[in-house]
Amino acid sequence: MSAKIIDGNKIAREIKDELKSKILLLREKGIIPGLAVILVGEDLASKIYVKNKKKACEEMEISSQIFEMPENTTEEKLVELIQKLNQDSKIHGILVQLPLPGHINEGKIIEAIDPKKDIDCFHPENVGKLSIGIGKLLPCTPAGIMEILKRNDIKIAGRECVVVGKSNIVGKPMAMMFLEEDATVTVAHIKTENLGEITKRADILVTAVGKARLITKDMVKKGAVVVDVGMNRLSNGKLVGDVDFENVKEIASAITPVPGGVGPMTVAMLMRNTVEAAKQLKL
Repeated sequence: MSAKIIDGNKIAREIKDELKSKILLLREKGIIPGLAVILVGEDLASKIYVKNKKKACEEMEISSQIFEMPENTTEEKLVELIQKLNQDSKIHGILVQLPLPGHINEGKIIEAIDPKKDIDCFHPENVGKLSIGIGKLLPCTPAGIMEILKRNDIKIAGRECVVVGKSNIVGKPMAMMFLEEDATVTVAHIKTENLGEITKRADILVTAVGKARLITKDMVKKGAVVVDVGMNRLSNGKLVGDVDFENVKEIASAITPVPGGVGPMTVAMLMRNTVEAAKQLKL
């Protein structure tokens, strides 16, 4: 048995194609979806992410503005820029690229963003809406994973889903979204004792901890669906996930590769949230 390798690039292209007709309808009403991305400092990975987001916006004909601020930017200056963008009727989505420099309080910055323009779905108001199943804007990576599962006809309801990772960006919202789909959910993390015993119960296993090849073949149930959110660069420069891909694919029924799995879906969902925010705001 060898797993079906899920092509995230292909699904991301499908979603972008679907969005183009929605963008056209908005344009006919005089609304051009607009995204503002704020990058503070010189983090190389963040610069690459921002570049990819800008490229996706150009491809989708979404207006994008990139605001690059120096490493020593004060919290006050950053909040000032966000408040200005909150008031800008041409901007429908605001994204502050994380992580921020250590002297800036991330929580304070996230709360400064207008919840209606919070396309990352990090604002406490949006997290609250997500937890009770009424969120209009959904966190990009978990939403991308849901699309991967649904577009591959992978049943979620009634199945045991294990999420490894408890971050506010992936782990926690992923668990909430699985619950909303009537799955039985366990959240584990890097400090979980007997991690392999828990992951081996999973019909659907999502891992997002950032530790190269943490999930080995003996930790996965035969026939499980494995979704790898990890992005880890080895000393030789190779990019790998949290899953020992070559060995785990021998027993999984379906698996996402790294790169080319969840990554492209996150960007596609960001585009979808920007369009959704433009529709909601009707500015």
